[in-house]
Amino acid sequence: MRIGIALGSNLDDRLALLRSARKRIQSFHEDSGPFLCSRIYETAPADCPPGSPFFLNAALEMSSSLPPLDLLAELQRIEHDFGRPHDHGFHTPRTIDLDILYCDNLAFRLADLELPHPRIFERPFVLFPLIDICPDRILPGKSISIRQQCDLTYATGLSSQDLPKPLHHF
Repeated sequence: MRIGIALGSNLDDRLALLRSARKRIQSFHEDSGPFLCSRIYETAPADCPPGSPFFLNAALEMSSSLPPLDLLAELQRIEHDFGRPHDHGFHTPRTIDLDILYCDNLAFRLADLELPHPRIFERPFVLFPLIDICPDRILPGKSISIRQQCDLTYATGLSSQDLPKPLHHF
């Protein structure tokens, strides 16, 4: 199964945290397909408390046979190991944030997980990294690709200061 994962960090050594998280996530990858990494983008905090530090964001795509809820538990373990409390609030600064974006063509909503992630198309800090790794992917329930959605988002007046800025390669 091809799985997309978003990574974000806006506390401590953001770049080192993203790279360490990538290495941990890569341990779940199986050789049935490539392990793809986007560039790392710097983005303004969205809906965070005033004065929150800028984020570094990236996306990965990998192959894994782990069921989505098992993968979610593994990602939450990584978040915990990197200092993110389990009872974190939404839109708060964080050492690491890991979200499953999609798992092949699965579409479902559970208490702990909704696939595909319901806010992918609302978040340039997710869309831009996804263009690096899967621009032509059409998510379940959608009729346009990641690239087409990003083009629409940009065309509707996203200011240049809100655009994710590529900084690093993994």
